[in-house]
Amino acid sequence: MAAGSLRAQNNCATNSGLGDLGAKPSWNGWGAGITNARFQEAAGAQLSPDQVRRLKLKWAFGFPDAKSVYGQPTVVAGRVFVGVDTGAVYSIDAASGCSYWTYRAAAPVRSAVSIGPGKNAGESLAYFGDLKGNVYALNAATGEQVWKVQADTHKSAKITAAPQLYQNRLYVSVASGEEGDATDANYPCCTFRGSVVALDALTGRQIWKTYVIPQAAKATGKNPKGTPQYGPSGGGVWNAPTVDPQRHAVYVGTGDAYTAPAPKTTDAILALDMDSGKVLWWVQDLANDAWVVACIEGRGSKDNCPKDAGPDFDFGASPMLRSLPDGRRLLIAAQKSGIIWAHDPDHKGSVVWKTSVASKQPGPQGQVNFGGAADDRNAYFGLDSGGVVALSLKDGERLWFTDMQPETGRHAGQDAAVSTIPGVLFSGGWDGVLRALDTANGSIVWTFDMARDFDTVNGVPGKGGSMGASGPTVAGGMVFAGAGYPGVQNGRNGNVLLAFASE
Repeated sequence: MAAGSLRAQNNCATNSGLGDLGAKPSWNGWGAGITNARFQEAAGAQLSPDQVRRLKLKWAFGFPDAKSVYGQPTVVAGRVFVGVDTGAVYSIDAASGCSYWTYRAAAPVRSAVSIGPGKNAGESLAYFGDLKGNVYALNAATGEQVWKVQADTHKSAKITAAPQLYQNRLYVSVASGEEGDATDANYPCCTFRGSVVALDALTGRQIWKTYVIPQAAKATGKNPKGTPQYGPSGGGVWNAPTVDPQRHAVYVGTGDAYTAPAPKTTDAILALDMDSGKVLWWVQDLANDAWVVACIEGRGSKDNCPKDAGPDFDFGASPMLRSLPDGRRLLIAAQKSGIIWAHDPDHKGSVVWKTSVASKQPGPQGQVNFGGAADDRNAYFGLDSGGVVALSLKDGERLWFTDMQPETGRHAGQDAAVSTIPGVLFSGGWDGVLRALDTANGSIVWTFDMARDFDTVNGVPGKGGSMGASGPTVAGGMVFAGAGYPGVQNGRNGNVLLAFASE
């Protein structure tokens, strides 16, 4: 779609700017704060458990030409910011669904948007990344580009996670699609190294860049077809960084290796110094996990599949930093294997407890993929096998499990990130159903079937679909959910953003 037709969709009568970013309740970025706990306090949610039971669809917004609502809605200053697979990023009025502006990025936008103050008084900036490794800063009021930088020059580099903003620094995770490139036996596998990049939020200037694998890949031989091979490689960072001001640290979970032997910083939790990017500590939770998509039967040539390939159990979800009532602090990290790890950030990441939430070992599709949520006592996770589980933060004990199996003909699984407010958890499924659960016992208190057609406020034909990645967001008495994410598990396409409010 041409830029002109995109502009024609912007229909808010006035645009007076964002004003004070803290004047209205917000869900900023991926995790509703720098700890990535995905927990909205009561003052921000403005939605009681009773009101959740009375939620109704307030409006639906249709994204032109989109087949997937990649990004998670960010809510700041009464506006919703979200990106889709066409590369378009939108600013939408939270109350009415009218649109203020649309910006077209160079590639699809899967990351959530983070909003922060700009250089000039009253100015706000919107930050996000695209699937070609670019990072953007836009004027959040007008959508005009302020700066654009490339976080990594590798041809397969991509930004999937929301940039994390803290004190005028933007911490950006870099992942890649090289695992998929390796299905071609003629592809020289593999050279990408995951990284975290710190940028000056106002200018885009790089302050530091830390690779998950310190040494660059070198030639290691040839595959059976004679194509050169390289290593070490891998360790993509798919999740939004978690910031710990107390330890002056940034935490990320890392992905698997693409070539064997797997470096010790893959499938690990890393702590980086906020000022320099120096690795403060790392803990590898799974060794010897070298894997590419070619290792899956029927997915191209196996010539680039590492010998003794691992299970592909990386960390797709952001670590959640939580403080317990007794003063202890934990980093809760969910691995694709279904093992939930509790690391001690105050003692170099030592393991406090681990709990498996998988009834059987999953395949490469994983069991816990895009993330959980945690209040001050419990953590909650959606499962690829279907359902949501709650664990005690203090010791990892399983408190309850709610099974969620779809109607006949619909895809099972709760891979999308879950979100919580006091007393209520929200989870969207591959089946296209958005559910609210009582956090005390897991009982389902509200459901909404999003896998259907919608009349939209902007007149674009609307079709809802799966939630398989980004989770719902809650702010100011409203719930927002992007409906339509086919992902890698053949979910339902969709092109709508849905907004709910209580009667």
